[in-house]
Amino acid sequence: MENHTKEELQDPTMQVSSLNCIDLANDDLHHSACLDCGFFYVINHGITEEFMDDVFEQSKKFFALPLEEKMKVLRNEKHRGYTPVLDEILDPENQVNGDHKEGYYIGIEVPKDDPNYDKPFYGPNPWPDSDVLPQWRETMEKYHQEALRVSKDIGRLLALALDLDANYFDTPEMLGKPIATMRLLHYEGVSDPSKGIYACGAHTDYGMMTLLATDGVMGLQICKDKNAKPQKWEYVPAIKGAYIVNLGDMLERWSNGFFKSTLHRVLGNGQERYSIPFFVEPNHECLVECLPTCKSESNVPKYPAIKCSAYLTQRYKETHAELSIYNQEI
Repeated sequence: MENHTKEELQDPTMQVSSLNCIDLANDDLHHSACLDCGFFYVINHGITEEFMDDVFEQSKKFFALPLEEKMKVLRNEKHRGYTPVLDEILDPENQVNGDHKEGYYIGIEVPKDDPNYDKPFYGPNPWPDSDVLPQWRETMEKYHQEALRVSKDIGRLLALALDLDANYFDTPEMLGKPIATMRLLHYEGVSDPSKGIYACGAHTDYGMMTLLATDGVMGLQICKDKNAKPQKWEYVPAIKGAYIVNLGDMLERWSNGFFKSTLHRVLGNGQERYSIPFFVEPNHECLVECLPTCKSESNVPKYPAIKCSAYLTQRYKETHAELSIYNQEI
């Protein structure tokens, strides 16, 4: 645990969550380690702390730019690029306005002459001017490749936990040609839940899984039982060198509820906070329907089949502002 403020550690009401940890260097893995809830740690993933420090440093450089400069790479209809503060609202029932965070989406680079270019979550990334941020693009593209590699390693463990072949998800229809999107995030440190103001509103992630790297500043909270009344929120501490992995709604559907997506949010504590979630989804055309090992006569499929791109498009539309509101500002 690191970077807690003195006040936090003295606060008896601050519940800190205990999560399972998966060691990717250990062959004797307990494949059900993530069943306690949809969040767990992953260590020995092969990405060095030095490189992660560089990625975070480059992220901070972008967010330190003037707003005018950042708006030059405003997110497009493919959900690539800059998202201003309040652009996203994840918990409209409890939030008075959008999240108090800004972000930057980066996906797999797909050139215009690629046959997949017209698909909604593929396309070229807008990049900041290399004269303004030299080496920025190279750093982010390298990190994207590394995070995708780790995601596929975790995907093999998830397959084994579901009594599937280890490479079940690593096919062109699934993670062989995935929708994989990293998002740089900068939180202002603003929150007042009593007034409906959140750094990031309560939500479950849409997709298959999310790899989360943070700068260690406390803020992330999870609710292990999303149906409980009242909800019990626990802080998730960072572990140096470890990913926090979060299983999403799509995997809950796929596994017929065997894996659970977990409600989470971010509260600001007056400190700036930086994080980098890496969202992993299968191919656009992948039909997400109950896996063969997750159903039986007594355990029938709970969710209808749905195409991956249709599901994601709907979820993004529900949570992001219409791009037209920015037209007058550009």
